[in-house]
Amino acid sequence: MALTALKGVKTKKKQPRAQSRIKRGAKLVEPSWEGWEEWDGQTFHTAKEAARAWYYENFKPQDLYPSVFVWMKENDYTKDQIKHAKSAPASTLSVTAGIIAKMLLRGMPDYNEKAAQYWESLPGTMGELAPTSQFLKKRIDMAISAGSGVVEEKKEEEEKEKKNVYVPSIQERIFEQAKKAAEKIDEWLEDHYRHDAVFDPKGFDVKKHFNEYKVTQAHARKIKDFYEEELAEYRDVLNIPTAGQLKNMNEKEADLWEQLKEGYSNITKPEVKQIISALETVMDACDFIIEQSKANRKTRKPKPKSADKLVAKLKYKKQDDKYNIVSVNPVDVVGANEVWVFNCKTRKLGKYVAKIIDPLGAGREGTGLSVKGTTITQFNEEESVQKTLRKPEEQLKEFKGAGKVKLRKFLEEIKTTDTKLNGRINPDTILLRIN
Repeated sequence: MALTALKGVKTKKKQPRAQSRIKRGAKLVEPSWEGWEEWDGQTFHTAKEAARAWYYENFKPQDLYPSVFVWMKENDYTKDQIKHAKSAPASTLSVTAGIIAKMLLRGMPDYNEKAAQYWESLPGTMGELAPTSQFLKKRIDMAISAGSGVVEEKKEEEEKEKKNVYVPSIQERIFEQAKKAAEKIDEWLEDHYRHDAVFDPKGFDVKKHFNEYKVTQAHARKIKDFYEEELAEYRDVLNIPTAGQLKNMNEKEADLWEQLKEGYSNITKPEVKQIISALETVMDACDFIIEQSKANRKTRKPKPKSADKLVAKLKYKKQDDKYNIVSVNPVDVVGANEVWVFNCKTRKLGKYVAKIIDPLGAGREGTGLSVKGTTITQFNEEESVQKTLRKPEEQLKEFKGAGKVKLRKFLEEIKTTDTKLNGRINPDTILLRIN
């Protein structure tokens, strides 16, 4: 009955599903442009239109777009421009742009004079035929413009995400690392609370454990904090006052001791001593790491001050009109082997000789004279002497004209008593000469 009733009913014919634009798995042979130079305008025009149709029929848009980026790379577009074009919506480029890029990459000329002449000869055409890449470049410019906005938005989103990412501080990292290093210690100490286990206060090599975990002094300080309060409480348990002592305390203090006594009533004194011994072992291991770090810590070498800073507070006389003498630059005192000074008030001529001579003037550290505040330092106290000038005008004039050889015996030839120099430079002192 059902079949008889259906005989007269017209059913809709099922339409076959459209084939995929690209025949995946098939070995497609793309149009070739070999020998195009010999083609006439009509042949080239026909081949070009056929190639367009072939790519459109056999390729999906997403398979054509990558050719645009390859063409951009080969035509001196920057990395940023290519990046922006890739970020643009696919529709911005268009399938036609992808097809043109494919054909150009396969060897099709951008502009063919014969094809242009043939196109202009066709009825209904207007204007001149433009290079094929003109359309491609226009779509690329649109894609770059659209993609730059997408890239900027993405960059802003990434920056926001970075700002929202929580970055733990150094102290937080040290705390977490110390907590991890203390896990095995806690497991060991847990045996004390288990009645079915025998607790050995010396049964865990804490120092060895710290070495394996590369515990630093920063970690050791944190680990000490974990157990200090517990150790102090167990020590209090050993020293709980007697009933008579509790009577002499105020109510609040006595109540605290009673609570402590009740809280640890299930533990014997020997057990308390065991856990104290174990905790002290942990503390000693932490202290060892801390002390070891102090011993191995390199002493920070102070940064040497510049000569300008060293002489900044030096008080000296820049010039003296009576004796017609002028001071040299005090900066040159630093590192010098010899400095001559003259006190205009006391008429004393002095020579500072460096304790450690730098014969080659290489500026080796620790050699030559130096300055601290208003005092010359690092001088030889035995060789650094001064003498009073009886005729300063004549003797200073002679000093000015003396060479290095004559200066060696200049002070010896002055017939006055020599006295030791103390390094102090005052506002009456002229810095005569530096060697």
